[in-house]
Amino acid sequence: MTPAARQAEITNIIRQRDHVTVNELAETLNISKETIRRDLSELTRAGKVQKFHGGASLPVVAGEGHFRDRMGKNAAAKMQIADAAVKLVSPGETILIDTGSTTLYFAEKLAEIPNLTVVTNSTKIARVMCADPTPAKTFLLGGEFSGDNRQTIGSMAIAQVQSFRAHHAFLTISALDTRTGVMDYSIEEAQLARAMVEQAESLTLLVDSSKFEQIASFEVCALAKVTNLVCDEPPSGKMEAALLEANVNIIITSR
Repeated sequence: MTPAARQAEITNIIRQRDHVTVNELAETLNISKETIRRDLSELTRAGKVQKFHGGASLPVVAGEGHFRDRMGKNAAAKMQIADAAVKLVSPGETILIDTGSTTLYFAEKLAEIPNLTVVTNSTKIARVMCADPTPAKTFLLGGEFSGDNRQTIGSMAIAQVQSFRAHHAFLTISALDTRTGVMDYSIEEAQLARAMVEQAESLTLLVDSSKFEQIASFEVCALAKVTNLVCDEPPSGKMEAALLEANVNIIITSR
């Protein structure tokens, strides 16, 4: 196992358990405690975990509690979605990514692909994409800063999105139904997502099944705008029929 793969596995274990000891990690991965401690130090410097005496936990950042909670929720499903979605990307492409726990998992996989250009409003995703071993050319959108989600929003961010053209937009969403299509609970996030959709040649939604047949306050786009839907469980008969009618490619990770 390479150091990068080992550290990714350590991060995933901590996300699933919230906190874990050095002894537990060494036993689970069959790796020496000294190697685990070195890995935890590197992961702490990268902001992915927080060390404590004898182990590590998810990082605690002031004002970031809600996002931290979402990172731990349905973590296994989100990691599977990220694994499947990254296969849609080729070296040298330009990618638009919005803020979300699933897109952050996706960015960690995306960082392994060389020569990418990534445009995002998420400071967390920007940080991941600039890391070794294959740092992407990364553009962080400016605008009003939202501390909870570590993102930029508003008219300035939207205007900057409109100066890019991209091969792909990868979005997380709040809700998906057959009538409206893609929705979000935040008007600012919906407006920014809408701008990303317009500037990309293809749109991929990263969605866990809890979002199906749900309604949120603000429309992002119709199903006809969606190219790929990457999800952990199959949509219902009605939802699946609407997606297929809109020519959406459905990728289910549980199969």
